[in-house]
Amino acid sequence: MSDDFKVIQPTTTVYCPKRGEGWTLTGITNINEFTSVMFDGTRYTLPAREIIEQLLPNQLAREQQNK
Repeated sequence: MSDDFKVIQPTTTVYCPKRGEGWTLTGITNINEFTSVMFDGTRYTLPAREIIEQLLPNQLAREQQNK
């Protein structure tokens, strides 16, 4: 993954196999920052790289399956 990407907006839906569906509480402007994500009422601080490379693609794949 390149370090160039579009800004990820707050409230973007993501999916973690262990925690389920969640959403970003803050936007992502840089792959090297940390971002708050809410899963089932619990706030987690995660690396933006994990969100962009794993959690966001997981959610996009789930959305494609539901079509």
